[in-house]
Amino acid sequence: MRPPSPSIPEKEFTYEALKNSLRLDGRDQLELRTPTITFGPELGWVECSFGRTRVIAHIESKMVKPPPERPFEGIITIHSEISPMASVDYELGRPSEEEVTITRMLDKVLRRSDAIDKESLCILAGQRVWHLRLTIHFLTDAGNMLDCACLAGIVAFKHFRRPEVEVIGEEVIIHSPDERAPVPLAIHHMPFCITFAFFPDPATRPVVDPCLLEQRLSAGLLSIALNAQREICVMQKAGGVPTAPDEILRLLNVAVNLAKDLNKLVEARLQEDWAGRKVEVR
Repeated sequence: MRPPSPSIPEKEFTYEALKNSLRLDGRDQLELRTPTITFGPELGWVECSFGRTRVIAHIESKMVKPPPERPFEGIITIHSEISPMASVDYELGRPSEEEVTITRMLDKVLRRSDAIDKESLCILAGQRVWHLRLTIHFLTDAGNMLDCACLAGIVAFKHFRRPEVEVIGEEVIIHSPDERAPVPLAIHHMPFCITFAFFPDPATRPVVDPCLLEQRLSAGLLSIALNAQREICVMQKAGGVPTAPDEILRLLNVAVNLAKDLNKLVEARLQEDWAGRKVEVR
């Protein structure tokens, strides 16, 4: 179903407010909505929200036989689907253009950027590896679901612990958490996605983390995935208004500072969660 277009008064009011550096929710143009991270009872279960945009990420693991072309690497798959629960604009079984874009971007940011060390998921070369399945559920669409989903996904990987495994000859023994402490994943870096919205009027400056109305009125979106070490993983700008190189560099510097803030928030929330869990941390 195609989402309804905003009314003419909404368009005119929003465009005029943005032209005067004002946003409907009172934020600055380069200010994120307050991100919140909540952990579930299981390891690898995370709920993230940006304002009223809410996403749940959950990780499951199992042992499988690796493909013959990559016998020393584990497998990571990402499944996401936007159901009518998030918004009445979405239908089951009929992926929208936004859903396809989000799914592809999640695959690039979380799997193809080598954030997770796949070789560390190998148990017995060519015979047994770990298969990690990340499932993302979109609960509420209030704009910019991509950034929220990326945050939930990488925090879920960071929070997850796989069972300890012992290999004796050709025999593989999986130890329960009661016998041996679960093992954290080997994570090379933590990419965060920052999205900017551009508008038709060149006099209107781009805004970060657009709400639903700003996203629908935008003339283009620029999504930058990078980590706190200033390493760019993915940059995507699917159409929209032309943008000068100086403006792109300015937004990159903004994204670096926001990624550092998100990294500090994630580390703080993980420490708080582990302080209250009765799980030995290796």
